[in-house]
Amino acid sequence: MCGRYSLTVDKKKLLGEFGFQAEHLKSFAPRYNIAPSQPVLALTTQEAKPKLELCHWGLIPSWAKDPAIGARMINARKETVAEKPSFRSPFKNRRCLVLADGFYEWKQEGSAKIPYYIHLKSGAPFGFAGLWSHWQNKDGSELLSCTIITGEPNDLMKSIHNRMPMIIPKKNRELWLDHSRFESDKLLKLLEPYPSDEMEAYAVSRTVNNPINDLAECVSPSSN
Repeated sequence: MCGRYSLTVDKKKLLGEFGFQAEHLKSFAPRYNIAPSQPVLALTTQEAKPKLELCHWGLIPSWAKDPAIGARMINARKETVAEKPSFRSPFKNRRCLVLADGFYEWKQEGSAKIPYYIHLKSGAPFGFAGLWSHWQNKDGSELLSCTIITGEPNDLMKSIHNRMPMIIPKKNRELWLDHSRFESDKLLKLLEPYPSDEMEAYAVSRTVNNPINDLAECVSPSSN
């Protein structure tokens, strides 16, 4: 699963990579330890052009009676994303990119779980393959939410965990975000493990274990 990640790059780098309007980043600040149920930046496909939105991390289906269901839907499995009722409709026309520049996973080493930080060697930000949903409460309040799609790991990740978040390569972002097109087989083929040789991983401090700790220390290599 993917239960923690980061987005620490500066605004110029984000704008250069994804091309949205600068005003969308007025309240942006580096995040070193993003956790489920928190607001996250995602490029959604509500309109003709992708739009940057703040979404609750944990997808709440439009038909849900209780938004608490989102706590169980921070991830969607690639293998069932086109079939599971909660994700089937968003997969057709509400795909998104959840913006990040690294993520964490915990490796079992003996009786201990060691946190690892995984990112692109280039240091560039990227987009997790995601789905989004619009939920409206009985009182009229509204909430956008999202989930991150996971799948089989690449060779780098296999030594750490048996799954990894699916990263959409730059060349495939337009197709992934095009809500006017739905070709299930083509879209599922985009959900492949990102190339190992373009990524690196290293152990980090257990500081990241507590989501309260949104600190640069979280992404620093462990001194142990």
